[in-house]
Amino acid sequence: MMYNTQLQEALERVKEAVQGEREDELFYDFLISMAPTVEEKDIITSIRDDERRHNREFRKIYKDFTGMEIPTVEDESFERPESYIDGIKKALFGELRAVERYRDIRKALGMGPQRDVLFDIITDELKHSSKYNYLFTLNRSMESPSMNRRSMQ
Repeated sequence: MMYNTQLQEALERVKEAVQGEREDELFYDFLISMAPTVEEKDIITSIRDDERRHNREFRKIYKDFTGMEIPTVEDESFERPESYIDGIKKALFGELRAVERYRDIRKALGMGPQRDVLFDIITDELKHSSKYNYLFTLNRSMESPSMNRRSMQ
């Protein structure tokens, strides 16, 4: 019975993970539009594309266990960050929170291929946080003359 309760909670978390997919997509599209360089646009685009794939994978996991689809939410909005750097910071900490949530889902799934899918998603989220950390550091060093690349060499 404990297993069923844990699985039910995990499936509810899976559902929550995909419910805000449209909001996340709008947020990442906004960051892409604000990114000052092609490199930064490409980095955020690759993260957004991974997140789209994660949502498809979460939907499949949910359907595999329940036989039901998670409804798509069409009318989503997002809170615009005050600046590009604030958006990067929000995205960075969002990725780290996702790792914690997805780790809990993985623990509750038991053995099976879905655990491997969650492992891949978790490692992607860690990779995303590293990329956002790079973008945050890059942009913070450009804001602060005392922390430019020359002074670090």
